[in-house]
Amino acid sequence: MRDEYKLVKDAEGNPLEILGYWIDITGHKIAEQALKENENRLHTILSSNPDPIVVYDNNGHPQYVNPSFTESLGWSLDELKGSTIPFVPESEKAATDKSIMALIKGKSVVRLETKRLTREGKILEMLVSAAPFIGADGAMIGSVVCMTDVSKVMALERQFQLAYKIEALGTLAGGIAHDFNNILSSIIGFTELSIDEVTKGSQMEDNLQEVYVAGKRAKDLVKQILAFARQSDEKLTPIQVDIIAKETLKLIRSTIPTTIEIKTNIESHSLIMGNTSQIHQIFMNLLTNASCAMEAEGGILTVEMTDVKHNPQSRLTSEGLRYGTYMKITISDTGSGISPEIMDSIFEPYFTTKGPGEGTGMGLATVNGIVESYGGKITADSQLGIGSTFTVYLPLAKMQADFPEYIPEQLPSGSEHILFVDDEAPIAKMGARNLESLGYRVTTRTSSVEALELFKSKPTDFDLIVTDMTMPNLTGDNLAIELLKIRPDIPVILCTGYTTKISEEDALEIGVKAFVYKPIVKSDLAKTIRKVLGEAKS
Repeated sequence: MRDEYKLVKDAEGNPLEILGYWIDITGHKIAEQALKENENRLHTILSSNPDPIVVYDNNGHPQYVNPSFTESLGWSLDELKGSTIPFVPESEKAATDKSIMALIKGKSVVRLETKRLTREGKILEMLVSAAPFIGADGAMIGSVVCMTDVSKVMALERQFQLAYKIEALGTLAGGIAHDFNNILSSIIGFTELSIDEVTKGSQMEDNLQEVYVAGKRAKDLVKQILAFARQSDEKLTPIQVDIIAKETLKLIRSTIPTTIEIKTNIESHSLIMGNTSQIHQIFMNLLTNASCAMEAEGGILTVEMTDVKHNPQSRLTSEGLRYGTYMKITISDTGSGISPEIMDSIFEPYFTTKGPGEGTGMGLATVNGIVESYGGKITADSQLGIGSTFTVYLPLAKMQADFPEYIPEQLPSGSEHILFVDDEAPIAKMGARNLESLGYRVTTRTSSVEALELFKSKPTDFDLIVTDMTMPNLTGDNLAIELLKIRPDIPVILCTGYTTKISEEDALEIGVKAFVYKPIVKSDLAKTIRKVLGEAKS
């Protein structure tokens, strides 16, 4: 209640009476409290919203900005009052004015895909929603504008699109690798047979040794392709990084301008523990960034690889590395360089200096994540107008790997009867000759269906089955299952160039005794066969 009193006087000014009355303001107080609570609630909603929000009066002057606005775009409310709107780029003003007119005219929500400018000059892709405040008389008294930063969403979308492309490339790579492994099996196998028969010390032997070494290198290259096809679920294994570096350089040479010269000084041939596709990703990202920095005017892209030791006397202490031996990979360019103001941000996710659609800002962040997960370190050094240098340190697993020549050795032999099944006639022929040279009796079939029929007719004639995995009509694993139904004790070795249908664990579970990847070197095949036959007899 609110009390009010009035003194009544006569004509001479003498008091006559006092009039008093009471006004019930309970409803007013309740309404006032409700209004205050609504204001507090609205303020909480606006201030806690992760999207930038601005409240304008009817003249278009900012009256409120939430904390997200200041965090995202950089301006405070005091800096916006009495000024033109600084966060609308010149290129977006016409579209913004048009949406404001639509808001005033229609007095309804207006949405706009546009760009907004941060205080530091960075362009953000925004989805802007504006809604009017309508007074009791139906007139517009202000508006609220909510901005959603879709830059990160767009970056993620591009990452997903890239992931789909990589998955498709992985499938293609797996198919190519399968066929290439069959070709390599013939090349390596027949080369081994020829080296065994050629005159020792002759020019022909030297030529064949070169073919053999090249075949082994190709075999390792196919393993890299297969690791890429399997896409990073692969456990860390010893990897020879220089092979990946050289292959990536060949690939990028065909995609960059001829005005960019590539120089290499690869002295390290050591091994690291890593994932092949991730190492490939490191080189691709760093080489691509270097070439982009020189795209306009050309320059020199340099790749160096050496082994360095980190001990109390070395200069690596400041890099935060543990003591040990590291592979040092240096990739440098003579491009435009990186501004000192952004050097501390280049490894952050989504940070990019490229325009919309030109980069996701994930390249260096990904490289940094991979390197640190290996226990390594990446550093960057740059000068504007001179160029940039990225240095990667990766802990070594083993020093100086190499590819030895083919040296005939005393391989385990036997006299058992082997059924060799492969739908590629050259591989079946090569397999038979290799095994016959070791004393085995060999029967070959290029059809898994025919091989099954032969085994059904003579189940006790064979001591071992060696079969390819990928074959028409009846795959190797299904052939093994049918063979074991007929004779549960028959040992089976399953060979594959590449497959996603069965793993080594799956093969062993169905009764296969050994799982071997192509191309199979003669010595590996001989030892595997002898091991399986020995276990079968015991």
